[in-house]
Amino acid sequence: MTMYEAGPVSVDAMIEDLRVLVEVESPSRDVDALTASAEAVAGVIENRLGGKAVFVGTGAGPHVRWSAGGDPKVLILGHHDTVFPLGTLERRPFTVRDGHATGPGVFDMLGGLVQAVHGVALLDDRSGVEILVTADEEVGSGASRALIEERALACGAVLVVEGAAEGGAVKTGRKGCGTFEVTVTGRASHAGLEPEAGVNALIEAAHQVLDIAAFGRPDLGTTVVPTVASAGTADNVVPAEATILVDVRVASSDEKDRIESAFASLVPHLDGTEILVRGAVTRPPMPETASAGLFAAARLLLPGLEGRVVGGGSDGNFTAALGVPTLDGLGAVGGGAHADHEYLVVDAMAGRANLIAGLVNAIQNS
Repeated sequence: MTMYEAGPVSVDAMIEDLRVLVEVESPSRDVDALTASAEAVAGVIENRLGGKAVFVGTGAGPHVRWSAGGDPKVLILGHHDTVFPLGTLERRPFTVRDGHATGPGVFDMLGGLVQAVHGVALLDDRSGVEILVTADEEVGSGASRALIEERALACGAVLVVEGAAEGGAVKTGRKGCGTFEVTVTGRASHAGLEPEAGVNALIEAAHQVLDIAAFGRPDLGTTVVPTVASAGTADNVVPAEATILVDVRVASSDEKDRIESAFASLVPHLDGTEILVRGAVTRPPMPETASAGLFAAARLLLPGLEGRVVGGGSDGNFTAALGVPTLDGLGAVGGGAHADHEYLVVDAMAGRANLIAGLVNAIQNS
């Protein structure tokens, strides 16, 4: 295997490309905004790598694909949608100060996209490299999962440029995750005149919350957290309906199956109520075995690099579940994902770009 030697990277050029991407806001589900964002992403890729980036149109917004040609060997995977609504940029403009870049999406995950593009640009041989930047990762990847899985299987190795874990660690494993919605139906009545004529969906929901919370098995890495509840229409009406949303994280496929069965087995406590359950663990767990080989290669390039198993999901969950070697968290070093204090560490950008280049080189020559 040819050992990669670190190449020169212009941090100033990366900062300018990052500015271009951040200043085109890209909230999930806003197709017009995502179309503009896709055009910006394609422009950065074409400017730095040549060739033609193509759009894959979907109802969720356009994905961006670029290929260097040749037999596919490695898929660099990211997304350009963000969680921030239009107008966030006015309140939090792109800024570089005291070694940090800030602005909506710098860490999750526009910085990672820029570093990946500049990393690939360092390589004289880019054959077999594909880049896929999707438009709906933050909302579950419903419009991109099939394409992600297709290209991952075709390429045989995946580098995910989501933000790094704390301290710059890469992500060698991820929990599977999903959201369940439990709807309780009862019967309305006047809360003062004849409460006994009603069937209180809120009381039934309270029973269900306690039952659901008991599904958790922290000792096995399984968390089951009721997060949002709503019920009722007025303070003098026995509520006829209540809804509970539940966040679920699992570390194994067995726990995924157990949790889904547990939700399907929920039964009412109060006569006259009905329960409807929707949802599933939609992102399967990413086992550490999927990242072992690529992580070893990364540590040769960057001795002392740490790996972490994290609770959050990404599109790497899908590719790893297929058995395709996948290493995640190769993007920006920083923190504050989805928060107003989101930031990227500028001094780490060149090193991460070189790490991407070195991994691509290792995969090409393996």
